[in-house]
Amino acid sequence: MTKPNVIEMHDITKKFGEFVANDHINLDVRPGEIHALLGENGAGKSTLMNMLAGLLQPTSGTIKVNGQVVSIDSPSKATKLGIGMVHQHFMLVEAFTVAENIILGSEVTKSGGVLDMKKAVKEITELSQRYGLAVDPSAKIADISVGAQQRVEILKTLYRGADILIFDEPTAVLTPSEITELLNIMRTLVKEGKSIILITHKLDEIRAVSDRVTVIRRGKSIDTVTIEGSTNADLAEMMVGRHVSFKTEKIPSNPKEVVLSIKNLVVNENRGIPAVKNLSLDVRAGEIIGIAGIDGNGQTELVQAITGLRKIESGDITIKGESIINKTIRQITEMSVGHIPEDRHRDGMILEMTVAENIALQTYYKEPNSKNGILNYNIINAKASELMNEFDVRGAGELIAGGDLSGGNQQKAVIAREIDRNPDLLIVSQPTRGLDVGAIEYIRKRIIAERDKGKAIIVVSFELDEILDMSDQIAVIYDGAIQGILDPVKTNKQDLGILMAGGQLNKEEANV
Repeated sequence: MTKPNVIEMHDITKKFGEFVANDHINLDVRPGEIHALLGENGAGKSTLMNMLAGLLQPTSGTIKVNGQVVSIDSPSKATKLGIGMVHQHFMLVEAFTVAENIILGSEVTKSGGVLDMKKAVKEITELSQRYGLAVDPSAKIADISVGAQQRVEILKTLYRGADILIFDEPTAVLTPSEITELLNIMRTLVKEGKSIILITHKLDEIRAVSDRVTVIRRGKSIDTVTIEGSTNADLAEMMVGRHVSFKTEKIPSNPKEVVLSIKNLVVNENRGIPAVKNLSLDVRAGEIIGIAGIDGNGQTELVQAITGLRKIESGDITIKGESIINKTIRQITEMSVGHIPEDRHRDGMILEMTVAENIALQTYYKEPNSKNGILNYNIINAKASELMNEFDVRGAGELIAGGDLSGGNQQKAVIAREIDRNPDLLIVSQPTRGLDVGAIEYIRKRIIAERDKGKAIIVVSFELDEILDMSDQIAVIYDGAIQGILDPVKTNKQDLGILMAGGQLNKEEANV
């Protein structure tokens, strides 16, 4: 006898006021499979899974777990049913240790209600060894890498006895090597009898690990197909409803005067150790310089130094011939600098504010947004509505909180704000993190259009395809210094990989 499906969601509808996020969606997950949930930003994937995790309740429809109709009205109910969710934005307490985070809410106590940390650490160590999830139980969350934090999130769900794991955009913030590691972890989990739902819009990852994929478009389920026999182009077309190009067409660049000049720059990381070491780089008007590097080689600190978010120890940065040393963040912004930060939650948005207020964050103190210190909300809201249409930011309007948009739509809102300011220098970190193929295509086109208008642009990205697709020159950063400058037309991922790992190419290839 065949085992029943571990999950069946039938005709699930979810409304927020007039806004229909899920419209009669059907989904079934078989035991021991990795089932991908594919869709554009704001298609309703996370909403659907939040109902499975007990964070939301459906407006109508039924959910079955292991063949039984259930009402999942709280996260603890989901836990009891063996459902655990690894969220896109981690739910961890930074000041706590790894072990404290894992047991939070499911504490092991000795007699007298005293925490039995010894027992907890032993159980965590056993789990981490069993599933290949290497963590240090005593380390503080604030001190470990993003990849390690994710492993903690997975252990948290396993510690609570989850058999069905939901991964929400799990690779959005990971480096390529961490992604490979995560996909191996997923394979191990399935071998151990778990079932996985993977929410993503990265087609290569789906093809690498999934058995089947359900496509959702604008809140409706389109189809469920097996991975075998489906190409990337097929899946992309099902997802966005049109043909998508994976290569951005662009005319050759026409670089002009130097806009940004960096000379012998030294910048320290948080512990006071140099992260950027005597780095020099020029960026000209009308060109895109892509910065390629493995995470942790100084790219974050470099961007922070240019934008005023981090102190410069020595060296100089000039924008259009003027030094930015000792200038405030606003003074640098006023020098016609736009910044799309790598962490949209920490640096890009204030999640409690409305989308309209977030879009006005850089210009609220100027006319027409305000006069004599009084904000003109009619103008602020109208402008936000216009930009949301232009950049296809999907949500229930400009007056909802920024935190209520999906991750990809938050990213589009930040990009809309910065491009609309028409800056001479645009610094873009991980521009398409968390975006679907349709949105990636649009954002790359918009950034290249800014280059064609004569803007100087820096793009920092872990996605080598993105760097190769967008850049006019690629500066490879390794251990805080530029390891080589390559022409994207004459290079490939292998050459980039050699430089990123600290190796050298022949002198003709690397223009150092």
